[in-house]
Amino acid sequence: PEQQQRPRSHTVTTTSSSFTASFSAGSGALAYDREFLRTPPGLLMLAEIVLGLLVWTLIAGTEYFLYPAFGWVMFVAVFYWVLTVFFLIIYMTVTYTRIPQVPWTTVGLCFNGSAFVLYLIAAVVDASLVTKELDSHNYNSWAASSFFAFMVTFCYAGNAYFSFISWQSRTLQ
Repeated sequence: PEQQQRPRSHTVTTTSSSFTASFSAGSGALAYDREFLRTPPGLLMLAEIVLGLLVWTLIAGTEYFLYPAFGWVMFVAVFYWVLTVFFLIIYMTVTYTRIPQVPWTTVGLCFNGSAFVLYLIAAVVDASLVTKELDSHNYNSWAASSFFAFMVTFCYAGNAYFSFISWQSRTLQ
């Protein structure tokens, strides 16, 4: 018995995702807020990234692992450095507007407030460990990291203030 051949369909169906459509639209998916870096919170965030990087690289270049308290300073410095870079990307790409379920003003306030408190503790711990008797070879690096840790603390305090003002204006509406 001979099988009958069915005629082949010549219809091609294509689909596109909303991501591709909005990406190809130009202003949709990958927006960029150039003005954010000119605002006080944006400038403070850049300072936090640069100074925070200095804190943990100055400590990482030493034998900090011999002194457990420096482990705490490294944890705080690296943890908040990574999160600050993450938040900078979120603010620069205006991603927060695409996730309205997240209370961004509250998240910013909690982030900056906790960063201020934990960085203040880490800066005090860092400063208290800087003595020539402890390790004169690493003294300069640890002293510099302590100075920059206090600078980052002031930056997070400033951003916590701006976050509080933003949070307060959102809750009063």
